[in-house]
Amino acid sequence: MTVATRRVRLALVAGTVLAVVAVLVAVLLLFGEDDSPRTPPAAPRGRAALGLAVKIDNVDLARPQTGLASADVVYVEPVEGGLTRLVAVYSAPPAVAGPVRSARETDVELLAQYGRPALAFSGEAPQLRGLLDRSPLVLASPQEAPSAYFRDAARGAPHNLYVRPGRLPRGEGKPVSDVLAFGPAPARGTPRDSYEVRYPAAAVRFDWDGARWTVTMNGTPLRSTESGRLTAASVVVQRVAVRPGRVTDAAGSASPVARTVGSGQAVVLRDGTLYPARWSRPRPADGTRFTTGSGASLPLAGGVVWVLLVPGR
Repeated sequence: MTVATRRVRLALVAGTVLAVVAVLVAVLLLFGEDDSPRTPPAAPRGRAALGLAVKIDNVDLARPQTGLASADVVYVEPVEGGLTRLVAVYSAPPAVAGPVRSARETDVELLAQYGRPALAFSGEAPQLRGLLDRSPLVLASPQEAPSAYFRDAARGAPHNLYVRPGRLPRGEGKPVSDVLAFGPAPARGTPRDSYEVRYPAAAVRFDWDGARWTVTMNGTPLRSTESGRLTAASVVVQRVAVRPGRVTDAAGSASPVARTVGSGQAVVLRDGTLYPARWSRPRPADGTRFTTGSGASLPLAGGVVWVLLVPGR
């Protein structure tokens, strides 16, 4: 074999290797995305949806959830069977959130105070479609944004649907500071190191650790897969009127609707202190404000806020 022939063959082999490598790289880029919600990458803030709320499952089989640590506000709302679901409101959404569950009638009035946020949800009962279509929400279910959702094969349905918020349509939500007031603590609160709220089939407890309120669900510390133990800077127990909704479950039980426009009693926990309070929200577009018994403003501590919607005025 001449030297020239050997060089030609080596060049052909090298070219073939480079071509194979290029194909492998292309395949990895196309199909190599990890669908696991357990170790999500950093949030793609540059293209993430603005003004986002995600309906998140909250039964034992749904825990630990993903993406809750990134929420600005987490609402606990009553649903059928005495259980609860979570509504996580984001200004800087995580890479992945879930498990995602269905919309409820409560969500429309509750989220109206945030302007026109996108709502990520798994679906809705047929009776609610018209209400959702007429609402100011940017609907972002798998029907509107199928490429944003995936299922985790390690979990059973329906507790395995997750969303990538960066692939959702953008909302036009208000800043949380326009909806809730934040500021220094008022005087004359009562020192408190724990507080528990019981729903018919769920219990939520908050314990002060000297810096934040740790969250416990049904006796187990609540964790998010990307951050570990969940905490809150402020906790609001908001007593609201609850009426039967237009949707019933398979057992014939009506899904409860929590009314968040109006006024009523509340408890605010911040800085290891409990404050009896009143809440007020005159119109759906208005933010919710809290006052002390004397009528003075009762601002929340800066940081994550948990709001529990509890039946009673």
